[in-house]
Amino acid sequence: MSKQPKQPSLIDSLIPLVLLIVLMSCSVYLFGEDSSYGPNQIALLIGMFTAAIIGLKNGYTWKSIEEGLIAGISMSLGACLILLAVGSLIGTWMLSGTVPTLIYYGLSLLNPSWFYPAACLICAVVAMSIGSSWTTAATIGVALIGVATGMDMSLSITAGAIVSGAYFGDKLSPLSETTNLAPAVVGTDLFQHIKYMLWTTVPSFVIALILFTIFGLQSDTIDTSSRIDEMRELLEANFHIGWYNLVPLVVLLLLAVNKMPAFPAIAIGAILGGIWALIFQYDVVLNLLDTEHSGFIQSLMVVWTALFDGVEFATGNDNLDELISRGGMSSMLNTIWLIICAMSFGAVLEKVGLLKSIVTYVLRGATSAGSMVTRTILTCIGTNLVTADQYIAIVMPGRMYKEEFKKRGLDQLNLSRSLEDGGTITSPLIPWNTCGAFMQSVLGVSVLDYLFYAFFNLINPVLAVVYAVFGIKILRLEPPQVEIVHK
Repeated sequence: MSKQPKQPSLIDSLIPLVLLIVLMSCSVYLFGEDSSYGPNQIALLIGMFTAAIIGLKNGYTWKSIEEGLIAGISMSLGACLILLAVGSLIGTWMLSGTVPTLIYYGLSLLNPSWFYPAACLICAVVAMSIGSSWTTAATIGVALIGVATGMDMSLSITAGAIVSGAYFGDKLSPLSETTNLAPAVVGTDLFQHIKYMLWTTVPSFVIALILFTIFGLQSDTIDTSSRIDEMRELLEANFHIGWYNLVPLVVLLLLAVNKMPAFPAIAIGAILGGIWALIFQYDVVLNLLDTEHSGFIQSLMVVWTALFDGVEFATGNDNLDELISRGGMSSMLNTIWLIICAMSFGAVLEKVGLLKSIVTYVLRGATSAGSMVTRTILTCIGTNLVTADQYIAIVMPGRMYKEEFKKRGLDQLNLSRSLEDGGTITSPLIPWNTCGAFMQSVLGVSVLDYLFYAFFNLINPVLAVVYAVFGIKILRLEPPQVEIVHK
């Protein structure tokens, strides 16, 4: 008869976490912005092996740990496929003129003084319409980064505005996976859940827009018009700019609105971008040929290369070249590497009971509604840090706290809202989280650079805790009505 593994102590649980924090700090200190290109992955794997050793000490077999490890990694495969598709989409949409056209029109319409709040609002509307912060960032977000480059605006603040708007729209969209997941885990109605989230989400977004407006009004716009004109002229000289280039974007948005899963929708958008490049940017494709011979087969090779290795342009302007020379599945491989290492660490931590031990300790002594909501949000943030996945940060605390909220007479809507306030919103603020790694890859801006400018994502959890502490919009279960029978 196999021996039951013993429960880990709090010291057991803290050892891999403290070690990871120390190693991550050393990674950032020693390697700076390059820390996510290998050093962070090594830190995560060392933390994973440390957790596995503690699990072996407590009676777990390597086979059971390996099974948990494989299960954890498999949860990230969907995100990895989406990342590969997004890499292809960026490559072909650069080649087809879709993104350059978006940048061109954006430079024509947006004013530097209100660019940041406008970028935030645009992303919010798109994300709410399609229910995907990732798709919004990979399409509209990439174009807005281009506009910011042309206007000489701060890319860090722009990325913060994009992330803020994308996650606001995603959070309130009934098409969003996380917005459906949170109420499903705890058993609340979807639209009641969205309605209840408005109390913390809308004020946080309004404050964020005010801050973006202040930053926009303070931005230096000297010589901006000449930079904009130069960028637009370069785009016109290197691409055929026209409304028809936006068809791949419209098709992708329609597929998303009609609830097609992200991977096939983005893949279709990428293939359509390649077709559009051959039809509307054929001379651009020919200019990228490495051989003197030209023809349809050689042109097809350029599109094929854009799908797996992106594109590289030489316009004569270094800023524009850096912006539009990108994409391809290969550009996402480092991000996938980071995600697999992070998921491995979180999977082993959960399998050997270290994560549950920490959460149980955190919940100890929580009696008031304020402390319950606060600890739920902190648990979601901690789970995002440890497991590197927003879905786990919603599902696991939701399962663990569901009965606890009920015992304390708190409506489950308090829990489902807290899962989003702490889990969904904070995921893009963590460099090794799937969401943070994705945003850094598509926007080309380090998470550590935009972290303090993602105002909505920073304000929302804080405001949720303030509401909880002061008892604002905390729903309580009504005591069951006892029917009195008269004899």
